[in-house]
Amino acid sequence: MKIQAKQLSSALGKSLAPCYLVTGDEHLLVGEALDSIREAARAAGFTSRELHVATTGFDWNQLAAASGNLSLFAEKRIIELRLPTGKPGVTGSKAIIEMAALNDPDLLFIVSTPKLDRSGAASKWAKSIENAGVSVQIWPVDLRELPRWIADRMKQQGLQPDRAATNLIADRVEGNLLAASQEIEKLRLLLGEGKVTAEDVSDAVANSTRYDVYKLADAALSGDAKRSLKILIGLRAEGVEPVIVMWSLTRELRTLARLDDFVRQGQDLANGMQKAGVWRNRQPLFRSCLGRHQQGDFHKLLKLARDADAAAKGQSSGDPWQLATEIILGLTIGQRRAA
Repeated sequence: MKIQAKQLSSALGKSLAPCYLVTGDEHLLVGEALDSIREAARAAGFTSRELHVATTGFDWNQLAAASGNLSLFAEKRIIELRLPTGKPGVTGSKAIIEMAALNDPDLLFIVSTPKLDRSGAASKWAKSIENAGVSVQIWPVDLRELPRWIADRMKQQGLQPDRAATNLIADRVEGNLLAASQEIEKLRLLLGEGKVTAEDVSDAVANSTRYDVYKLADAALSGDAKRSLKILIGLRAEGVEPVIVMWSLTRELRTLARLDDFVRQGQDLANGMQKAGVWRNRQPLFRSCLGRHQQGDFHKLLKLARDADAAAKGQSSGDPWQLATEIILGLTIGQRRAA
């Protein structure tokens, strides 16, 4: 069965499916959907969880071994599989299909991937989960829908925002749902429950001394290496997870790479930024960053960002904070000079 993300809570309240596929590029929403499934599973008596991350060289026999070990334990178990690329290959596809076909009441199988392309969504392994259980596609929140999304989330936190307040937050976070969630939580802590105005939001922003990931991105785009590194050090000192930092930087790098390709093809940059959803007040930052880089720089930095993300998630060796520093230097002073 295929459902929308907003239908997941209702579906979980009715019954727990034997398997789930959660796909999408909005990390906050994907994570919350997975948390909802795990919470429902715990309520249904699933007391343990086994996580597998299918990176390069992953042994797919581990899935079969995990399901085969179920009879040794008198407990219900969650077997969770993360597909960072969304492409399990021939061996992986077969293993997933076999897992989805088990239909064991003591086993819950969960697969999460980035957004699947058309062929991925129509693949046999994805269809096997959809047919045996539930497939949840997490769609990004459109910039036009962002104020409504923020308003709904604030109301869930006991806040009562006016339209100007939600619009101000939307303008500040510029499509970054994780940043929006952090702003809402900060407002709840500072103001408590009740009404929230645009003035309240402005005051909270002005009075906050905390570093944040979108300030880091803006400083890097502007070419201010000193400020960027200062913010990065502040984020680390505050205990911010490096995966969140990498999510923010990767988001900007993807846009920059797309714009760079657009310009190299002889297209108008202003038109490209409009198509890429770059807000008008941030367009000078992107122009500045693009102007101090050579062709291919952003794709190289994206590769470094993937390495840093893997290190942040414990999927590879390396210091994610050191890699983040290299990415920031590459953004601020140019990839060639940073090297």
